[in-house]
Amino acid sequence: MTGRRGLAAAVWARLGSSLWPLPVLGIVVAIALGVALPALDALLEEPGGDHPLTFAFGGGPSAARDLLAAIAGSLISVTGLTFSFTVVALQLSSSQHSPRLLQTFVTDRVVQATLAQLVGTFVYALTVLRTVRTEDATSRGAAFVPRLSVTVGFALTLVSVVALVLFLGHLARSLRVETMLRDVHDEATATYGREVPSADREDAGAGAPPVLPAGPGRLVGARSSGFVVDVDPGRLVAAAQECDAVVRLTVRIGDSVVAGTPVAQVWAGAGAGADLEDALLHAVRLGFERSPARDIAYSLRKVVDIAVRALSPGTNDPTTAVHAMSHVSALLGDLAGRPLGPLTFRDDDDRLRLVVPPWELTDLVQVGLEEPLQFASGQPAVLRRIARLLRELAWRTPRGTLDSGLRAHLDRVVDLARETTSVDPDETERWRREFDDALAGRWTPHA
Repeated sequence: MTGRRGLAAAVWARLGSSLWPLPVLGIVVAIALGVALPALDALLEEPGGDHPLTFAFGGGPSAARDLLAAIAGSLISVTGLTFSFTVVALQLSSSQHSPRLLQTFVTDRVVQATLAQLVGTFVYALTVLRTVRTEDATSRGAAFVPRLSVTVGFALTLVSVVALVLFLGHLARSLRVETMLRDVHDEATATYGREVPSADREDAGAGAPPVLPAGPGRLVGARSSGFVVDVDPGRLVAAAQECDAVVRLTVRIGDSVVAGTPVAQVWAGAGAGADLEDALLHAVRLGFERSPARDIAYSLRKVVDIAVRALSPGTNDPTTAVHAMSHVSALLGDLAGRPLGPLTFRDDDDRLRLVVPPWELTDLVQVGLEEPLQFASGQPAVLRRIARLLRELAWRTPRGTLDSGLRAHLDRVVDLARETTSVDPDETERWRREFDDALAGRWTPHA
């Protein structure tokens, strides 16, 4: 059952990261309404063609057909044209900032809901159109106009127009780099909340390193290539318990895996065999791209991409880079306050069965700073922001955790500032003093 729940969660996450599910649901609902409402109209219609609802459409069959045809034709044209322009705008924006930001657009609920509204109204109009009859079109000689259905179609068209206007406003905001950074930041915060317990939670203790069985264990290689997007610990624990085994994964969620390379180390009893290996390889799910659902480093990677693109010679936008590094500082500071030890899973008898390696804070700091420092040469504003970032991390990181690593980054920032910019040496010395004060638990306000 645990494996089924894990599979269901993976399918649900995949659907949530796709553009099509909500529009398809809108089409299904539109077809259902397009069939049900004309049937209701037939029940409500009084002798002589009168309708008890006075606000319902009052035209004849020709007028109803013209109106529904106009709704269907105009909406499908507007939908295609609008989303074509949208894709072009997003491609230009992603090429300037990061191609991985297109994933954020696809998962945007406003985009999905707008597309569902537009295509749903189009399908509804077509479905209702088929029920409109003139006197010559029936063997009984009775015309039929689904008046309530046509009225609902008109109302849906008005809603679609409003949705289109709101969507264009939303798109204009979404294409701003500040909005992109905010969306990625929110995405990262949600992932941290799911995957990394906060320091004040009862289960947040880092604990001692897990004690693994003696010996090198047996390495299990991947059968395919891709990125690790999910791990199903319940399935692995159940399989390991059945074989009296201990499994330690050698890859983290977000790591790239090549077929044939090890993904796990197994210490197994005599009864272990192919079943455990099959369960392991099915529990470690690979995808063709990284997913922010469980990958705590991926959103940070997106923000760094924006900073690096902003510092490239073709863009040369240090202000955007400074904004991006502010988000990097906030994300790293959030992670600094959370325990990032290995995840351990035990069976019902409290025996260790699974160890999942974590993203270490040192690795995440490297992700956040390595490339921006490489491209920050000659950019005093960016170097100042990175120096502040290191000071902020020194303040938020537990004492002794990253002191030497952060100091090494600060030394590099100071060297770059002195060698490639006109920053005053006294200012770089102030960066050092403020950093040392932060490590010591003192925060010195700027003069």
